Amino acid sequence: MSQRPRCSVFIAISLDGCIARDDGSLDWLSVVEREGEDYGYRAFVDGVDALVMGRKTYDTALGFDEWPFAGKRCIVLTHARPTSPRADEEFASGAPAALLEQLGRQGVSRVYVDGGAVIRQFLAAGLVDDLTLSVIPVILGDGIRLFGAGIRLFDADPRGRAPAAALRLTSARTFESGLVQLRYDVAGTLD
Repeated sequence: MSQRPRCSVFIAISLDGCIARDDGSLDWLSVVEREGEDYGYRAFVDGVDALVMGRKTYDTALGFDEWPFAGKRCIVLTHARPTSPRADEEFASGAPAALLEQLGRQGVSRVYVDGGAVIRQFLAAGLVDDLTLSVIPVILGDGIRLFGAGIRLFDADPRGRAPAAALRLTSARTFESGLVQLRYDVAGTLD
């Protein structure tokens, strides 16, 4: 029996919890761009075996000048008809747990989970092990929220309510740009 891969989130959010503008734009991230500073992103990506992302995130990444996941196994979760891959992307649908079981059997030990809807699906299934949130010093006022409304984390308890997730802060770091990076392990549920 294979072990489930560790699932990690590494994402930028606005101070009011948005990961993109309503139209999917990420232009607001430019306020923290500094030459030679990637806020630990490259080291994080180098430490994962595979990336699982949603179709909207994939479509956004296709618009970048350079494919940001070169050399990494990339699985796009989508219910839509797959397009021709830009590199060696794979397209999948179905429950996150089944995908992770398959990846574990294939020797994948750590997965980068990316994209708002996919992150919420993995959180709801209790499959996220750690989160790195890079808080950008902007308030968008409106946009695509990371945690959305009414997210259900883990399985509902016998009383019919969804318990909240308990997080354990493992590090906090501030940068000259105003970015604050918070790293958490998911410690379980709150009773």
